[in-house]
Amino acid sequence: MSTRPFHLAFPILSIEDTRQFYRDILECQVGRESDRWIDFNFFGHQLSAHLVEKMPDVPHNLVDGKKIPVAHFGVVLKPDQWILLR
Repeated sequence: MSTRPFHLAFPILSIEDTRQFYRDILECQVGRESDRWIDFNFFGHQLSAHLVEKMPDVPHNLVDGKKIPVAHFGVVLKPDQWILLR
């Protein structure tokens, strides 16, 4: 079974902080961008980060004793891939 790419749009408070995290730390390629949004290649998937004035309220659930936002995403990595990101 092959994984199909997905597109995910999400709110951000700073284009530059978001660019720095995804491009410089996670080493995602920057795609199209404007002064209100920026796209990234997130391990073969498309993330579209959109600038907002205020973050929306997001409900949380307790997972292993920690408050985890119900709306969240991530990439599943093999241990050696995870080590390379550290």
